[in-house]
Amino acid sequence: MAIDVFEHIEDYFDFLRKFKTKAEYKIFHIPLDLSIQTVLRASPILTLRRSVGHIHYFTKETALETLKDTGYDIVDYFYTNSAIELPNRGWKANLMKLPRKLFFSVNNDLAVRVLGGFSLLVLAK
Repeated sequence: MAIDVFEHIEDYFDFLRKFKTKAEYKIFHIPLDLSIQTVLRASPILTLRRSVGHIHYFTKETALETLKDTGYDIVDYFYTNSAIELPNRGWKANLMKLPRKLFFSVNNDLAVRVLGGFSLLVLAK
C-alpha cells in the first residue's frame, strides 16, 4: 500500500517502478490536488506544498496515466471524499461540503475536476 505517498517523492516514477516489485497487487491513495478552483486560487496548492509537503499534483487522469506509464495495470479505482467526510476542517472547507455533495451526486468526475477536495483509491497490478 502507498497511501498518500508519491506526491511527496521527488522522483516518483523511479519509486513507482521499484514499488511494483514488492507484491502482485498494490493499493494507492492519491490526493487529486489539481482542480479548477485550486488552479484559479493558487493558494490551496501553495498551502499543500508548505503544510503537508506535496511537490507533485494530480488529476484522476494524470494519476492513472502515471501508474500505467510505470508498468501498472489498473484493476479498479474510486474517489474518496475527505473534504466531505472529515470533520473540523475549518469554516471554508465546511462551507463547501454541501455544494461538493450535491455536485458529486450529479456528476462525480466533473465535481472532482471543478471543486476538488477528493482523492483516488486505486487497486493496481
